[in-house]
Amino acid sequence: MNAIKINSNFKWVAAGLTFAILWPSASTATKVGLTVAQPLVIALTRFAIASAVMISFAHVIKRHRYPTGDEWKQIAIYGLLNITIYLGLYVVAMQSITAGIGALAVATNPIFILFMSVLILKRQLTSNIVLSIIVCTIGVIYAAWPLFAEATVSVNGLLILLISMLSYSVAAIYFSQLKWNGLSLFVINGWQTLIGGLFLVPFTVIFYEPSANQFIESFWYAVFWLAIPVSIFAVQLWMWLLQVNEVKAGLWLFLCPLFGYFFAAWWMGDSVSSYTIAGVSLVIGGLFLSKFNTKRNEMVFD
Repeated sequence: MNAIKINSNFKWVAAGLTFAILWPSASTATKVGLTVAQPLVIALTRFAIASAVMISFAHVIKRHRYPTGDEWKQIAIYGLLNITIYLGLYVVAMQSITAGIGALAVATNPIFILFMSVLILKRQLTSNIVLSIIVCTIGVIYAAWPLFAEATVSVNGLLILLISMLSYSVAAIYFSQLKWNGLSLFVINGWQTLIGGLFLVPFTVIFYEPSANQFIESFWYAVFWLAIPVSIFAVQLWMWLLQVNEVKAGLWLFLCPLFGYFFAAWWMGDSVSSYTIAGVSLVIGGLFLSKFNTKRNEMVFD
């Protein structure tokens, strides 16, 4: 029994940390891509590559079953919220938002997810979850504090970014409550990415400007990073975390901005300060507060 429990604990931590490392790298990769291409061109190419890989792997190699009946409707709605609206608007917003602020915005999602879970799903809040969110929020703000003086944002960009984050949170709640009847996460992710991308095609065609797109090395580096580590691996982990518990899964999003700063430092030469280190420590502490069961006096990874 203890061995099973330890394995469950390790799986939860490993999945959450890997997701929190990979997901925020999208901000920096997107900024790299935007130097040579239009936002929707980047997004559509990313979704085409990711969906082709996942659908081929799921159905050709693994022989997983195809969605049936209402599952197609569920996947289409999830793709609309999670791909078309969230990622479509996010990549547009990144034109006028710095990579650091783009990564920081991800930390608004746990708050949205928490309150929607209470209002829609009637979940009861525990004191350790509330305390965890407070500590994580303080950690994110503390780590981001030096960025506020240098951040450049537009009102339109910020509004678009917040709408995209709200859509992401709604998608998380929606997905966590669905019945999938054992349908593979690879199948769900592959088809929601393809269908969500198809919804973006008309907008990409309307706003396409040939002279604004250079399909050079930096474009393909950015797109393949967004497609493989982010759209495939990070999203798979996120979907698994949501199936375990959507509120506690959302808490891992607090770590995303902090890892995002490290990516910005690595790829774009941004500095990592003592604020960043202290913020990371607070967020990690907050995450583990969310897993502490005061009645049993132990960490519970459910």
